[in-house]
Amino acid sequence: MTELAIPTIDLEDLKDPARLPLALDAVRVGFGTYGLVYVKGHGVDDISRLYDRFVEVCAQPRSVKERYNRGDLWYQRGWTPPETEKAVVASGQPDFKECWFAAPEDGDPESKALYPEIFADNVWPDEVLDFAAGYLKAGRELHAAGLKLLEAAALALELAPQTLSATTRGGAHVFRMLRYLPLSEAQTQQNILWGEEHTDFNLLTLLPGGRFHAPDGAIAKAPDDGSGLYLRTRPSPEHPEGIKVRGTAPAGCIVAQVGQMLEILTGGTFLATPHVITAPHTPGWSRLSAAHFVHVHPATTLFPLPAFRTPETVQAYRPPVLAGTYAIKTLVDIGLAPPSAIERLGYRHYDRLGAIRATEAGR
Repeated sequence: MTELAIPTIDLEDLKDPARLPLALDAVRVGFGTYGLVYVKGHGVDDISRLYDRFVEVCAQPRSVKERYNRGDLWYQRGWTPPETEKAVVASGQPDFKECWFAAPEDGDPESKALYPEIFADNVWPDEVLDFAAGYLKAGRELHAAGLKLLEAAALALELAPQTLSATTRGGAHVFRMLRYLPLSEAQTQQNILWGEEHTDFNLLTLLPGGRFHAPDGAIAKAPDDGSGLYLRTRPSPEHPEGIKVRGTAPAGCIVAQVGQMLEILTGGTFLATPHVITAPHTPGWSRLSAAHFVHVHPATTLFPLPAFRTPETVQAYRPPVLAGTYAIKTLVDIGLAPPSAIERLGYRHYDRLGAIRATEAGR
C-alpha cells in the first residue's frame, strides 16, 4: 500500500477565473492518473447524525429488517442483507456488509415505467422515524457537488461545460449507506475482505467519508493501518498493475471517483477506479460508509463521445449500449438482479410462432 499526492479540487475555485486553471488541472490529473480527486468547498454537511440513525437501523432484529428486504427491486431500495452482493472480478466471496439504498429524488414517470426496479419508490424503516429526512438531505447535497464536479471535468477535457452533467438529468441516482460487519477471530486470520475489489458501473461516485466502530460500539480510529478503503491507480509502464492508494480524504474533503460510464464516454481518458474495502486483523470491529452514485439517463447511449472516438477506443468500447441496459446487465453480474432479468433484454415474442405452430399441430 502506498501514500500518493492525490490532487484536491476546491469547487469554490470554479467561480474564480484566476484559480480555475489550477482546479481543472487537479481534475485532469486526479481523474486521468488516479481515477479520483479529493473535493473541498463541496457544500455537503457532516453526516455523523445520519450515521447514528443508520446504526439504529442496523441494530434492528433481522426479522424487522427483512420487512425492508426488496430483492424484488434488485435491492435498489431498502435493506440489502449481508453476503448478497459480490464483485465481478473476485474470489467469489460475497461482500461482508449490509446496506440501505434510497434515491434522493423521484425518477421521471417514463423511466419508472420502463425500469421499475431501478426507479422504484423509496422504502423507509418505521422504527427510525428521522432516518429518511437526513438521508435525502445528504444525498441531494452530494448530488449537487457531483454535478459541479462533472462540469469541471468537462472543462478539463475541453468540452462544453454541460456535456457530462446534461447526461445525468433523469438518471437513476442512488445514495447508499453501508455497514461492514464485525469479523470473528478465525475470519481475521483468513484475509477476508469486507468488500472485494471492483469498479463502480455508474458515472461518478461521491464518498463523504466513513467511520470505524470498536467492538463495544464506540466510534474510534481504524484498529490497524491496513484496514479501510484502498484504490488502484491507472496502470503505467513503471507500475503495470497500478498502485494501491489509501482512499482516506483530508479533513473536510470528500472523495470523488470515476465510474465505468465516465470511462466509456471519455474513451478511457478517465479510467474507472478499482477499489477494495479491507477488513482489520482485529475481531469485532465494524465500519460505516456511504456513497452517492451519479448515473446518466437510462436512454443515454454509452459509447465514447466524438472527441474521444478513435479506432482504438471504438474497438475497446464497442458496441454502443443503452445505459439502462448496461445497468441491468451489471446488476445481474454482481448478484443483485436475477439472471432472468437478462432474458428481458432481447426479443420478447420468440414463443409466438411456436404457439401458432402448436395450435396447428393440434388440429
